[in-house]
Amino acid sequence: MDNIAIVWFRNDLRLHDNEMLTDAIQKAKFVLPLYVFDPGIFTGTTSFGFEKTAKFRTKFILESVEDLRKQLRLKGSDLIIRIGKPEEEIFIIAKEYKSSWVYCNRERTDEEVKVQDRVEKKLWTIGQELRFCRGKMLYYTADLPFPISQVPDTFSGYRKEIEYSVPLRKPLPVPEAIPFPDFKDDRGVLPTLADFSKGDLPADHIENQNFKGGETEGLKHLNHFVWETNQIASYKDTRNQLLGWSFSTKLSAWLSTGCLSPKYVIEQKLKFEEKVIKNESTYWLYFELLWRDYFRLMGKKYENRIFQPRGISHHDPGGSVDYALFGLWATGMTGVPFIDANMRQLNSTGFMSNRGRQNVASFLVKDLNIKWLMGAEYFESLLLDYDPCSNYGNWNHIAGVGNDAKDDKYYNILAQSRKYDPEGKFIKYWIPELRPIPAHMVHDPGMMNQEDQHKYGVILGKDYPMAVTTKASRLKIEKTG
Repeated sequence: MDNIAIVWFRNDLRLHDNEMLTDAIQKAKFVLPLYVFDPGIFTGTTSFGFEKTAKFRTKFILESVEDLRKQLRLKGSDLIIRIGKPEEEIFIIAKEYKSSWVYCNRERTDEEVKVQDRVEKKLWTIGQELRFCRGKMLYYTADLPFPISQVPDTFSGYRKEIEYSVPLRKPLPVPEAIPFPDFKDDRGVLPTLADFSKGDLPADHIENQNFKGGETEGLKHLNHFVWETNQIASYKDTRNQLLGWSFSTKLSAWLSTGCLSPKYVIEQKLKFEEKVIKNESTYWLYFELLWRDYFRLMGKKYENRIFQPRGISHHDPGGSVDYALFGLWATGMTGVPFIDANMRQLNSTGFMSNRGRQNVASFLVKDLNIKWLMGAEYFESLLLDYDPCSNYGNWNHIAGVGNDAKDDKYYNILAQSRKYDPEGKFIKYWIPELRPIPAHMVHDPGMMNQEDQHKYGVILGKDYPMAVTTKASRLKIEKTG
């Protein structure tokens, strides 16, 4: 048994079902857990000038790292915290403490791969090895019946290949103890939002109140969703609702940071089916996690193409880089209530429902004719649950540059608004200036004549914008819905 193994935590901020932590404990006498806050991630910008990581996800990650340190300390260990470039900070500690290996979970997307490549090259100069482990997916790629290059190019094809033929591995247990070395240096202080020039979050929305980072909170929320409320048993029926907290799983933020293991989530689902009920809703939780795996496999198979304007399909969807028009969409000022309500929710909380995401993306690309990459980067900046493969995979789909024949779908925004927010409660919550308008008009304020506008105290163009029509002759705000 060798001396010290450094365990570099990235998007795997948990003790349960953590392969790299388990392997390190088995291989080394001592395990040194480490997290590095990379300023490029927390203070950098995207190619279109948006914050790389806005305050919502920054706060969630800070909370997650803080909780990870607490959980490690309960196991007789600790978490070393550094701020800087991972290849430099990891190298300094590896060299000083003469570690045998550095363990990390392998990432597959471009920016993350470049970081781990730089770490690996630095470690080679001192004869140390970067060992890669797995932990992001429900299924291990080694268990799939095909190599990455032959993953089916449609989700339905992928699902048919593995759903009933590939066994699910059980999640790894939480280690009973984690042997910590004699670490004489500063163990590091958890940074704050202010350290990354981020402002505080508003506290007056349920999303801001309930999304708290960390394995402890993730397990607590999963237990609430499955066992305390049995919401899992009605998930398929409620998942398209918009207002409130309990209509969908809300697990994605904890999954994206690795505070929850997808294998552990499915283990709880299977136990629930055995002890309580098995139905279409319980299955749908597995179905959604299968989609999550599929997007990651597409990222592995097609690599940087998912981030390119032509996407996987090589089809050029066009689109302009019109910052003024994009700004109306981004700030929730298009004059189309369903779009504006969803975007205001995102800007205030870092969260948006899947139904909302599909609609605002379709509107940006198909109605406003804006380049889809602008929207994808804006989501990357703000989303609490941002995951490169899932985010860009979904935008590929909406923009028509994915690999599925069903891609390039158009959403009739008015019809969607009336169907999923029939009483306008979601719209009125996020757009308070429209609260006086009756439900049958709130989806399309343009229905109001001058008399209606004065009656309800909502003057279009003054109290609420007129609906954008620039470059949008296809804008589907027809009265027929």
